[in-house]
Amino acid sequence: MEAGERRGRLRREAAEYYQGHGVPERMEEALNTLFPLRPGDLYGELANYFSKFSKAPVICKLVGRKVLDGVGQPTLEVQIYCTVKNYEKRICSIVIASHSQIPENALPETIEADEKERNDSVHTAVEWVNEPLNTMLRGLESTDQCEADKILGEYFANKVEEKKEIQKREEEEAAKVTPAPASCPPTPIPKQKRGGKPVKKVLVEENLIPPAEPAEPVLCGSLAIGGTSLAIAKAGATISHVSLYLYVALLKKDQESPREMTLPLPMVTLLNCEKNLPTKLKLVKEVMLIPPVELTLKEGIERIQDIQKEMTRLLASSGKMPGPQADSKKGKAQSSGKKAPPPSLKRISHLGCLTTGYDNLEQLLLLMQTACKNIGLELGTDMYLAINCAAHELMDYNKGKYEILTGTFKSPDEMVAMYMEMINNFPFIIALIDPLRKEDRKQWSSICCALGSKCYLIAEDAATDISKLKNDQNINIAMCSGVVLKYINQTKVSDLIELTGILHGE
Repeated sequence: MEAGERRGRLRREAAEYYQGHGVPERMEEALNTLFPLRPGDLYGELANYFSKFSKAPVICKLVGRKVLDGVGQPTLEVQIYCTVKNYEKRICSIVIASHSQIPENALPETIEADEKERNDSVHTAVEWVNEPLNTMLRGLESTDQCEADKILGEYFANKVEEKKEIQKREEEEAAKVTPAPASCPPTPIPKQKRGGKPVKKVLVEENLIPPAEPAEPVLCGSLAIGGTSLAIAKAGATISHVSLYLYVALLKKDQESPREMTLPLPMVTLLNCEKNLPTKLKLVKEVMLIPPVELTLKEGIERIQDIQKEMTRLLASSGKMPGPQADSKKGKAQSSGKKAPPPSLKRISHLGCLTTGYDNLEQLLLLMQTACKNIGLELGTDMYLAINCAAHELMDYNKGKYEILTGTFKSPDEMVAMYMEMINNFPFIIALIDPLRKEDRKQWSSICCALGSKCYLIAEDAATDISKLKNDQNINIAMCSGVVLKYINQTKVSDLIELTGILHGE
């Protein structure tokens, strides 16, 4: 009797449960819909049909790991796990770029300090992802980018305040320990003797260039914020079955599919001109190729590859690609009267481009023109150039001038005149990246007025980070054709979307 009552109660509970979820009606609807179709995989089609009614995937776990980037430096990987149809499933992972960029002429102690800072930042970021962020984001729908970025932003703001409080306490403790400096009597001013000759005033030439602005502070572990935000965006794109770029575009357009997409032209680095080579040219850090707009992406890349192969051949035949070991062997061979070995043909930078040096800009551009001409191309018609000047690495602050060639210095105003002459002589150069420091705002304005219609003037180091650009649109932005937006540190996907809207005047 009791067993029968229990079965009856279970039947009633089951009926209420399934009817409450509309299962009988949907089952009938599914069978009626699929019967005329008679699919080959009936149960698979039933699964597809009912998957429309399943709950949205929610984040169940974040995993942060220390990994190595393309040049063997430590960085952060973030993995996203979601609960999908009652099962835990790994959705995606991303690796975020590190903010650290050490100039070629950096001192060994600077490089060592940067390595320690990078390792500490990655270690802290891994802790943030695996512990607090993992707990705070658990249960959130992976497609709710706005809420995820809000949580990440609040967490980062709290960390910034904690850092300020710690620094304040440390300064107060240091002030208690450090004794006040003893006051020194003022130095007496020598009086001029009667009948003596007047003292001549020595005029010291003032250094009129603006000093370098301090580096923008980076909170240790901040790349956990950007990495997690990007990982959630990629998870949302994966679950929505769209590409990441289209998913971000949908976020920007409030889920309305954009009518058209504007894709940038590829800029591919062909040459990396090292400044520590025994050559004179310092003005050029990178030479980039830009294919014309009428080519497809595939056609443009193929043309760039053809130019790279011809440049490799020319450099090898002219002996412009010796490695350090080949240089030393060559010197020994000359001193001993023996024939020098052939130069190394595999001098490639970590970016995958050819590494070489030149004595002047004309020598470099002439070789580029020769390479294009040899394969039936013409610079300015079939291919264009962009020059990364990295001017912030050229400034000699003692002289207050840029060193463009070994021993040749130019003031900021002279740099503007030089660039004007360069573009007039070589109109196939259609882009200059960081032609001046960000502090030389007057000269940025001058060069834009003079060359803005002929050449793209792009600020990379001369721009500031995305979060500051978003908060104050005028801070540290030199007048230029465009800025390089870097997705690093605490930048979130929402920040990137908001800033692009500001830059487009939306």
